Parts: sequence; C-alpha cells; structure tokens
Amino acid sequence: LTGAQDGSVRMFEWGHAQQITCFRSGGNSRVTRMRFNYQGNKFGIVDADGYISLYQTNWKCCPLTGSSPKPYLTWQCHNKTANDFVFISSSSLIATAGLSSDNRNICLWDTLVSPTNSLVHAFICHDSGATVLAYAPKHQLLISGGRKGFTCIIDLRQKQQQQLLQSHDSPVKAIAVDPTEEYFVTGSAE
Repeated sequence: LTGAQDGSVRMFEWGHAQQITCFRSGGNSRVTRMRFNYQGNKFGIVDADGYISLYQTNWKCCPLTGSSPKPYLTWQCHNKTANDFVFISSSSLIATAGLSSDNRNICLWDTLVSPTNSLVHAFICHDSGATVLAYAPKHQLLISGGRKGFTCIIDLRQKQQQQLLQSHDSPVKAIAVDPTEEYFVTGSAE
C-alpha cells in the first residue's frame, strides 16, 4: 500500500508489474500516514487536511465491477492537519494525532457511532501539534510525540495524561514500543 504527496493511495501485490487497485486518486490532500488494522482486513489513511478515511482491503471485488473502492468512513478529525493514527484494540476505536485550533491534538474516536458523536475523548497536549502515535495494548497506553520534541504518555483506561517528557529539541517523528512494553524509543527530525 502506498500513499503519495498528490493524495493518491495505491495497492500493489508481489508478482504484478502494475498496481492492483487505486483506492484514492491524485488531486487530493497529501497522505500523512497509512496503517492496517491488526487483522489486516482494514486500513486507514490520514491527510494534511485533517481527514481520516477507513477502507476495507477486499479489493478483489473492485476489478469485477470496474469501480474504484470507496472508504466506508471519512471524517475530519483535526481542523488543521492529521499526522498519524492508531487502531486501539478492536478496529472500531481509533486514536488520532494532529493539529487542531483548540489544541485537542490527540483524540480518541469510536467509529461505530455517527461522526457527530464519535469523539470519545480529546487530550489537550502538544500545543503546536502532535506528530506521531504508538499504542501499547498490554498497558493500555497511548504514546505521542509532538512538534516541540515532547513525548506524552496517556493512560487510556483513566483517559488521563500520565507523563510529559522532553525527548528531543526537534519534532518527534517516530515511536516504537518493544514487544514486552518495558521500553519505547523515539526518533526526531534531527
């Protein structure tokens, strides 16, 4: 699966010289992150306009009809930009990271309810925007990085920020959690 500056999202398969389907054509907002859910049957994209779109990966039905696949859900999760998201446990709960004018830059969403009621909780952190997210399922922790180099640890059970750490002097661009969830590692723009 590839996402591009022109907003296109295309799927390729080993052994095929061409794309097998185009989920989103060029001319849309720049894709900032794509992720598959744990089961691999869904994926989502977030873009520079603050939108998230979720798709089923059952692309094989599309060549038969000749139509391009459509997202089963699209809504604006941040009013300036969306930089990252993670599926939380089931595929119906999603956390997003981005930049919103009200500083609610980390948000928790329930995709099973209407978009107007889907915001479960918003965290006011990373005043200049959240750039990246990681999820630690065993401890139910959300780890976010921000533009000013801070890392925030959020307890999803209590829906509270636990810690705010100055990790870097430049934007946090990557977070990885080890399989035992004892450690996490951050990487910055520098």
